[in-house]
Amino acid sequence: MPQTPFDNTREDRAGLQVAAGLAHFIEAEVLPGTGIAADDLWQGLSALVHDFGPKNRALLDKRATIQGQIDDWHRAHRDAPHDREAYKAFLEEIGYIVAEGGDFTIQTTNVDPEIASVPGPQLVVPVTNARFVLNAANARWGSFYDCLYGTDAMGPVPSGAFDDGRGARVVARAAVFLDEVFPLVQTSHATARRYRVVDGVLEVDGAGLRDPRAFVGYRGRADVPDAILLRNNGLHVELVFDGNHPIGRVSASGLADVVLESAVSAIIDCEDSVACVDAEDKTHAYRNWLGLMKGDLTDTFEKGGRQMTRRLNADRNFVAPNGKPLALKGRALLLVRNVGHLMTNPAILDRDGAEIFEGLMDAMFTVLIALHDLKKTDGNRNSVKGSVYVVKPKMHGPEEVAFSDAIFTHVEKVLGLPQYTVKLGIMDEERRTSVNLKECIRAAQHRVCFINTGFLDRTGDEIHTSMEAGPFSRKDFIKRKSWITAYENQNVDIGLECGLSGKAQIGKGMWAIPDKMAAMLEQKIEHPRAGATCAWVPSPTAATLHATHYHKVDVLAVQAALAKGGRRAYVDALLDIPLAAYRKWTPAQIRREVENNAQGILGYVVRWIDQGVGCSKVPDINDVGLMEDRATCRISAQHIANWLHHGVVDRQEVSQIMQQMAEVVDRQNKSDPAYRPMAPDFDGIAYKAACDLVFEGREQPSGYTEPVLHARRLELKAR
Repeated sequence: MPQTPFDNTREDRAGLQVAAGLAHFIEAEVLPGTGIAADDLWQGLSALVHDFGPKNRALLDKRATIQGQIDDWHRAHRDAPHDREAYKAFLEEIGYIVAEGGDFTIQTTNVDPEIASVPGPQLVVPVTNARFVLNAANARWGSFYDCLYGTDAMGPVPSGAFDDGRGARVVARAAVFLDEVFPLVQTSHATARRYRVVDGVLEVDGAGLRDPRAFVGYRGRADVPDAILLRNNGLHVELVFDGNHPIGRVSASGLADVVLESAVSAIIDCEDSVACVDAEDKTHAYRNWLGLMKGDLTDTFEKGGRQMTRRLNADRNFVAPNGKPLALKGRALLLVRNVGHLMTNPAILDRDGAEIFEGLMDAMFTVLIALHDLKKTDGNRNSVKGSVYVVKPKMHGPEEVAFSDAIFTHVEKVLGLPQYTVKLGIMDEERRTSVNLKECIRAAQHRVCFINTGFLDRTGDEIHTSMEAGPFSRKDFIKRKSWITAYENQNVDIGLECGLSGKAQIGKGMWAIPDKMAAMLEQKIEHPRAGATCAWVPSPTAATLHATHYHKVDVLAVQAALAKGGRRAYVDALLDIPLAAYRKWTPAQIRREVENNAQGILGYVVRWIDQGVGCSKVPDINDVGLMEDRATCRISAQHIANWLHHGVVDRQEVSQIMQQMAEVVDRQNKSDPAYRPMAPDFDGIAYKAACDLVFEGREQPSGYTEPVLHARRLELKAR
């Protein structure tokens, strides 16, 4: 069925020129049920745009001024040994580093337990893909059996008919997990014959759990339950019994599955994982967020030759040990990531005909849409505490955090919400935020619900900030430098120092290799061991497997121990610039590094520009699928730009490599009918965009990819 073309004509709303399609969506689909009058909304947005827009521009100008001062300093000191003390004093003099104030504790209130007190995996998903969004929301619960069977967690993934031998190994592996986390008094979950509830107590083969408190509910009859609900470290595990199930039929107890509470929270992303460049794109994004907040989002698609419709899962109902009903959420708690302060969007023009800042638009509309959840009194709700959770990325220092705080105070007034209804997630991914993290948290101490580290954006900003200091190490060696350990440790330590434990999430970054679950199981346990209450995963399957780490590690206990030890890292360690110590690279090593960067850029950008896909699994140069978004593109583009700037490679060599890697990417995408090859002409918009990111990378604000990508995508859409 053909879709109605999006209406891009403009209509006046309180002095704003709004794309008609967006205006009608807000007025016809969003506002009904919120209690907000259209005139009040548009007047409030107009005031936000015209009062806060100039302040936004001034903050961006300050970024550019500071960057120019840092560039000048490095050029003036390039031939001398790096003087850390002089460098730090200079950064303090120009206001890049601000004075750190006294101790304080965040004042955030009305925080849902998924954020305040239940550590667990966190999914990040592009808001524009309804199927992915629904999968992420529904990833609150996942089959441990399915995840072990269908991934490399237990060896190569099988194909064809069900492998009974692998199935038996899956059951045995799950039993080992249960014995470790929920040990029985006299037996093993592997050999248990009967689970039943007697007088509110779980009995297994006449005995019970070593810790009876771990039993928190059941479903069905007490003597022959359909499910047993257990809890450890705040996370639930459901044992599902079905003697007619192929697995349950061969189990002595009828145990057919082990279902883990997995993604307790998910970030619905309007930023790095999407390609939203105009009113049509933004309307599509907001419509999916609206479906989530109303609870009626669906997506129909074809899978295996059958048409399927996906919708949000209902809550899960049990009987508590005391016989009373017990309901658990069936969906992850949803946060929404707005865009940062940098970009404007042509969806709305101000009174002077200029594009408004996209972050202001996101702030007003995403919170407006969340009113549909806040106004619910029963049924499936996102926040039972009456809060809206907004993650704000790419802020540079406490002044920009304070600006975000003020934005949401304005939004709350317009929408009639109590101040601090909106909770703020601060992404510690820009260098000026890292060196001022305590003051950044202080600037929004009544809103902070989340901080995290992000190696990729943080490294991209590291390269751009110190572009003039010299050539950077190869990417794999940057990861081994001391600053990254200091950065990760300081984030946790300052978070604990500011009282986030038990009130807000302290997070760690993404596992970017979705097909390598065995490696993830081995390595990602380090995140909860480091005191992180959440860490990002790329899929519902990864969330379920990563959930096992939070059963094995009591994160809140880890945080309590870390808090007693004080800070492990200070600003000085974060200022160690990861430059190449010795430039004894062979031509082959240099070429390989540039090829790896170029291939990743091209593989990501060609889908972004040509197909509007902001995040996808992109094969790397070795054909290993990696989750790519703008952060991964930023570091690769900045790295080549740095080497070009310092003569490690020249433009001709990079141009040749870009063309060769374009041919590689073409081969990797030959089975995609929507793919447009870049070779042999190398004159398509996508290829030009990739080259812009590299050859104009030094001039891009903070090294961000958005200005180039948006401009080139709009160019393609105009055609």
